[in-house]
Amino acid sequence: MRIPLLPILIVILFSLVVDGYIWRYIKRISSHRSWSRAYLISAIVLLVYVITIVALPRRNGSDSLLVAEMWMLYTYFTILVPKVLFVLVTLPGRIPALRRRTSPRTWTIAGISTAIATFTLMWWGALINRLNYTVNEIDIPVANLPQPFDGYRIVQLSDIHTGTYGTDTTYLSRVVDAVNALHPDVILFTGDIVNRRSTELQPFASTLSRLHAPDGVISVLGNHDYGDYSDWPSDSHKAQNLKQLVDLQRSMGWQLLLNASTPITRGTDTLIVVGVENWGEPPFKTYGDLAKAYPTPGDGRTKILLTHNPEHWLREIKPDTTADYCLTLSGHTHAMQTSFGSISPAALRYSTWGGLYADPASSRKLYVNIGLGTVGMPMRIGATPEITLITLRRAADVTPDSKK
Repeated sequence: MRIPLLPILIVILFSLVVDGYIWRYIKRISSHRSWSRAYLISAIVLLVYVITIVALPRRNGSDSLLVAEMWMLYTYFTILVPKVLFVLVTLPGRIPALRRRTSPRTWTIAGISTAIATFTLMWWGALINRLNYTVNEIDIPVANLPQPFDGYRIVQLSDIHTGTYGTDTTYLSRVVDAVNALHPDVILFTGDIVNRRSTELQPFASTLSRLHAPDGVISVLGNHDYGDYSDWPSDSHKAQNLKQLVDLQRSMGWQLLLNASTPITRGTDTLIVVGVENWGEPPFKTYGDLAKAYPTPGDGRTKILLTHNPEHWLREIKPDTTADYCLTLSGHTHAMQTSFGSISPAALRYSTWGGLYADPASSRKLYVNIGLGTVGMPMRIGATPEITLITLRRAADVTPDSKK
């Protein structure tokens, strides 16, 4: 989890302004000075609390400390965000024309109601919705799909971030059972199995090894899997961490593709799964080498590409008209762990942030899974954890709706 110091300082200064407004508001509407005094004390306590969070080690702290820090920071924001909304709701009441038409009590009730509703929503997202999951089922038409693969069932999983759960396997055990109950032909995982270090995966290796499909579990790495968000004594220690993560996945029975491909056969027909290491636009590092993963992308064979970051599809796959990857599967965005229907703040950063997208110039498609886990903030407000069941269809058989 990255918590840059400058943004945190800006948040602290902003919170001081918000607290100043609310303190003055309480003094104005209440005849009891004890209310404003109590609020001032609570604001000071909260300030000390967030300074303590900032002072905690992040990159070199233990996994348990990271989990504690995530919850501490989220608790802070579940107080700050309702305060901000209280300010925004009551501020119009300071306009003279509006103030003459309505009583201060009306604005106060509206502000308090909004703050309470927001506080409740944020904790619902952390304690309940974060541990729910949705199975999204979609049929995807594929041009030139070999007949034996018509109706082929793929479960896509992404962004588990095991470190967020400490050592509690309850949630992921339910996910494994749900996936196995779908009876997929293959399970494809599109990266970010940990937050910072391979040790986070160890308590969950046995649970995740229970995932079962006739053609196995095939995976790639995401930006969090390389140890880039932790400090290491040396490059060799960081390399050893990555090796341990690779070995753990393979010990789970997963086939990890490191800029490589693997065939899935049905008789004389073949479906190729290509797995590229993480490709990232700044600030994310690029390890992927698509040319190494599959040197002849225009060979006409039916291929599915696994690449963690959907920006890779936009910047390299889609512009290359010779690369006939019929379907690309990605994760990474989490829908910023917040969505309201089809609206998500992730759209401000990613034009392909969740769901199915089509290249209007070809039959190639991208599906972005919004992930199972959380990172940074342990919540999902909307953006319910996703298991995707994809059924491949010959292109003439179905025409699904898609985002453009």
